[in-house]
Amino acid sequence: MAATPEAELEELTGLYVAKRLTGELARAVAVQLTKHDALAAHAETVLGIDPEELTDPWHAAGASFLAFTVGALLPLLAIVLPPSSVRVQVTMAAVIAALVLPGWLSARLGGAKVGPAVGRNVLGEAIAMGITYAGGALLHAAR
Repeated sequence: MAATPEAELEELTGLYVAKRLTGELARAVAVQLTKHDALAAHAETVLGIDPEELTDPWHAAGASFLAFTVGALLPLLAIVLPPSSVRVQVTMAAVIAALVLPGWLSARLGGAKVGPAVGRNVLGEAIAMGITYAGGALLHAAR
């Protein structure tokens, strides 16, 4: 944007024309938004993002590290404490419960939406846990 500001302004104008503004109005909007915050105007129009709402990757990484460390304690206790007859079921339930905690905590600390973070954790890891269990069961049956 610094090297070719006029070309960037033309691109922004073109995008507003594509959104059905008249050429004159599209140019006026592009000029006003560029004067206020050129980066935000382009990011929102071209990429559909608001730079002010982006999650800080360092906060998200730190939150994930902390959340997953704390969240690992519940499955560890679930595999060690219950009797062997219910160990697998208790561990599966504990793991799913433990996945909710880091998803929630990392989203809260990272400033992201909680629902998708929790859903991503639980669904992805539940699938991985099922595949791992099935693989272990197949290997055990093959002995």
